[in-house]
Amino acid sequence: MTPIEAAIAIPPAITLCYGLVCAGSPLGDCRKCRGFGFAMKTDRKGRPKRGKHCRRCDGHGKRIRIGRRLFNAARRTWHDATAEPAARAARKDTPPWR
Repeated sequence: MTPIEAAIAIPPAITLCYGLVCAGSPLGDCRKCRGFGFAMKTDRKGRPKRGKHCRRCDGHGKRIRIGRRLFNAARRTWHDATAEPAARAARKDTPPWR
């Protein structure tokens, strides 16, 4: 395989693998609290201690992956474009992360 063929084949393979990860596990660890749901602090003796509640993940320690957000937005757009007008009017506006 020449380098040009490899450069063409590798990005779709990486995209496919990331898509499978997003489908299998749509939630990833929060980058701010590293999945704990709170910040780690140390007391005066150096022992680890529970810190403040994480505001980014609301204390859950999980976040929705970027690929899953894109998939949800595309699915919502497709559904709104192909839905009947009555169904479109009955649908409530939901936040983009759902």
